Amino acid sequence: GFAASKAEWLRKMLEWAVQARRPAFGDLLPFEGKDLRITQAQVKGPQIDGDALLMPAGEDRLGVRLEAFLKFHARLRVTHASDRYALALGRPYTKITLRDARSRWGSCASDGALMYNWRLIMAPLGVLDYVCAHEVAHLAEMNHSPAFWAVVERLRPGHTQERNWLKRHGTQLQALRFRD
Repeated sequence: GFAASKAEWLRKMLEWAVQARRPAFGDLLPFEGKDLRITQAQVKGPQIDGDALLMPAGEDRLGVRLEAFLKFHARLRVTHASDRYALALGRPYTKITLRDARSRWGSCASDGALMYNWRLIMAPLGVLDYVCAHEVAHLAEMNHSPAFWAVVERLRPGHTQERNWLKRHGTQLQALRFRD
């Protein structure tokens, strides 16, 4: 009875849901907010060439290679941004880890350990940068109080647009499946 009473709402939610997909040669892959065409080429490892992401042959290994490429670049970007914000805040973090979290883009533990979702590298760089500012701000305020948001605003003025982008488009980044 309950499900039947919510049938219309359920139909709308399913229409909005993004279907999971596995990237293939010829598909577009978001990288730093730009779409790169995944292109098979005679290369040993992934290379960006204009609007193409050149990848070695082998559809069976494509997902694993793409994931490794994205994680490598995500680590570089989040480390750089976290270093910059921690220095500005005057609060060091203890370590950075990358995960493929389904419900979080980042977190900050009480010991100063930062965790980021490696899928942030697919979002525009400003979005990744905002998430880093957000998590580093937790080094000063371990809550989401007005004082916390004041720290975020000081570190990343005008962050609202990036925050909203993630709310609107985050599920599209989560829909990409690189492994079985």
